[in-house]
Amino acid sequence: MERQDAPDTPEQRQAAREWARHWSWEPLPGLDLLRARYIRHTFPRHSHEGYTLGAVTHGVERVELPGTTLHAGPGTLVMVNPEVAHAARAGTPEGWAYATLYPSLGLVREVADATGHPPGTPVFDRPIADDARSGRLVRAVHRAVEQGDALAADTLLRVLIARLLNLYGTTAAHAVPASAGRGTAARARDLLAERLTDPPSLEELARTLGSSPFAVLRAFKAAYGMPPHTWLTDARVRRARALLHSGATPAETATAVGFTDQPHLNRHFTRIVGVTPGAYRRARRAG
Repeated sequence: MERQDAPDTPEQRQAAREWARHWSWEPLPGLDLLRARYIRHTFPRHSHEGYTLGAVTHGVERVELPGTTLHAGPGTLVMVNPEVAHAARAGTPEGWAYATLYPSLGLVREVADATGHPPGTPVFDRPIADDARSGRLVRAVHRAVEQGDALAADTLLRVLIARLLNLYGTTAAHAVPASAGRGTAARARDLLAERLTDPPSLEELARTLGSSPFAVLRAFKAAYGMPPHTWLTDARVRRARALLHSGATPAETATAVGFTDQPHLNRHFTRIVGVTPGAYRRARRAG
């Protein structure tokens, strides 16, 4: 995270020690990378379209997942499956540092098919593993990308994914039980996605679905791990990432995804992605 002003207070000096870089690299489609140190930054509840593979190198990361909270220290690997709501913050006063890979569903499925993984959407059967070797592979992918070595980066990435699928992989059909309200939640999600810039109220949403506000709220939280308004903010940030990646300015992006202004986009984007929209856009253009 970029900070231009010199810190004046102890709190500002502490925050100034935070840094982050979030980027992608054209020779490796289907992969985002984040390398960061966070102290005071808090990730609100959100989810990703693809997978999250985070190797903690220093400190402790506190990760809140549906039904559990875990603490990840050096030598551990955090694995979050697609569309699983989670939040994160420092687990100790000194914060945490980590290297994270965000492989797409298509990339992981490609490796799964090539290695004989059972049919179905591949998922990991646990959110954390004491697996220093996999953590070293995550960091090795980062180093290869930073050095511009496409052959090594792509090789190491596929070796890592194959290893994780072999050790912890299963399929979504076996891992995710059906929810009674999943159909209602899916229809609500689709309606919100269609009206990203002009969302309905919860009452209007329920009326459109022929249900009650509390029934929709319960079904949505059960299916997606967060209430509809939180999901909407997350969806706007996802769309903002795509627009910034394509070259749109933060001001243009804020309007296009339904935020009231650029500061509104900056606040939510930075909390969820971990870097400002401007830094995200510059890293992608440089990459």
